[in-house]
Amino acid sequence: MQFTAALLSTIALLATSASAHGGVGVYTFGGKDWPGWQPYNSATGQSTIQRQYSSYDPILTPTGTNIRCNNAGQTSTLHGSIAAGSQITAQWTQWTHAEGPVTVYMAKCPASCADFDGSGAVWFKIDEAGLISGTVNQGRWGNTVVLETLKWTSTIPAALAPGNYLVRHELLALHQANTPQFYPECAQLTVTGSGTESPSGEYVVSLPGAFSMSDPGVNINIYSSTATTYQVPGPKVWTGSGGKASTVVSPTTAATTPATTAPTTAASSAPPAATTTAAAGGTVAVWGQCGGTGYTGVTACASSTCVKLNDYYSQCQ
Repeated sequence: MQFTAALLSTIALLATSASAHGGVGVYTFGGKDWPGWQPYNSATGQSTIQRQYSSYDPILTPTGTNIRCNNAGQTSTLHGSIAAGSQITAQWTQWTHAEGPVTVYMAKCPASCADFDGSGAVWFKIDEAGLISGTVNQGRWGNTVVLETLKWTSTIPAALAPGNYLVRHELLALHQANTPQFYPECAQLTVTGSGTESPSGEYVVSLPGAFSMSDPGVNINIYSSTATTYQVPGPKVWTGSGGKASTVVSPTTAATTPATTAPTTAASSAPPAATTTAAAGGTVAVWGQCGGTGYTGVTACASSTCVKLNDYYSQCQ
């Protein structure tokens, strides 16, 4: 009977893990894989730069402190060293939803991140992708890329001042009408380099506080809309270059969709009124899209260079 009970308990645990949604399990940067927290394993022996979280289940409201770094949030004493201007790749252990945006935030820690709870107006967004192409109800999203690859790569802004920072990856799942599901995880970094800039003003927000359940990008029924644009919740992306975010025209629609200079971004929270205009002579103006998987537009830049940021997006810079 004891063996049967133990077996049933193990089966139940495996079923729970398999049916859960997902979380970041590995970070790659500086030529090294940094293991993340494994919520279904024993804490004994785990050494990670990631803050602990209890399961792959979602946070269902953005108004509590769990929205910062998930629902356990215990800190680690470890920090991973990364140079400003280099890339960081988050790899999910599993993920199950195609609909919704990906966002990446950072927050400067006053000293060691092990002693910082993430409170205050300290969070700034360095990357995002919402609706990449198509319509809200039948489109390709940032989450679609994670579903297909289990990875998301972003660039630490090259101008960012050195110091200890939290990096926060969030998947917002919109597959249930008006029932958003938030999946945030945080890791502790030490940023190196000669940068001197720090975001301020409208680029810096508190968590909770950056968005609410009433925001149109949060409280949404994607199945009742054929819109070709989507406003990613939260502040505008801070690139480190004067705080200026760029905009591009989606390769599959004539509507203007916001974007950023971050590596996996095809959409941005820049104001919808902003547009990218083509330069004279069949070339693309600075900050415009000039390449990427599925892109069929102009590839020559007017006064800059077409820089590949990832397989899906190249930009004139």
